[in-house]
Amino acid sequence: MPHTQSSSRSAVAADASDLELAFRAADGDEVAFEAIMRRHNRLLFRTARAILKSDTDAEDALQQAYLQAWQALKNFRADAKLSTWLVRIVVNQALGQLRRSQLRIVPLESVMTSKEPMETHWQQDDVDRSPDHTAMRAELRQIMEARIDMLPDDFRRVFMLRGVEEMSVQEVSLTLEIPESTVRTRYFRARSMLREGLSQDLDMALCDAFTFDGERCNRIVSSVLVRLPPR
Repeated sequence: MPHTQSSSRSAVAADASDLELAFRAADGDEVAFEAIMRRHNRLLFRTARAILKSDTDAEDALQQAYLQAWQALKNFRADAKLSTWLVRIVVNQALGQLRRSQLRIVPLESVMTSKEPMETHWQQDDVDRSPDHTAMRAELRQIMEARIDMLPDDFRRVFMLRGVEEMSVQEVSLTLEIPESTVRTRYFRARSMLREGLSQDLDMALCDAFTFDGERCNRIVSSVLVRLPPR
């Protein structure tokens, strides 16, 4: 039977710390867990999206990761930030999903030289409808997202976490389990690859890449809440 908020304890203060929310959620507080999801949804969705290159697959991976986190929160000991701990779960889930689907990996060179139009159907869900955004900016955002998708997997994952989500080198290193020097090298190389196609428009488009709107956030949260197993 789906859970309802009646099984939860009390409302969550807007300034509640991640640690407080984690301990409450570990004790079965669904309201606290919902607050965790809403607080970290964008970061975690972008992380899954960077690996899977599909909005739908990323949502599926994120929901499964949340269900795993709900069960594992009792083992969270705060030796790392909650966001880093959650990203690690999402990365593992997305990589496992990627392996299971046996997605075909296309070399960067062949994509760059291909004369076929780039697939952009997934972008339509994320078109920014704000009246103060111009058509040119929306187009630049789509170009940025398509170019990021063209990056080799290892470079794309580092770039999304370091460049788009602005995680520290140390956090990316811990999350992806690679040396900090490798993080720096891959991030530098990824930016160089993007600059070849985007030039001076890179930084302007970054802030809008992979929009995470309220509708998607609500959909993911609602879907996870009704699937939470009882404690």
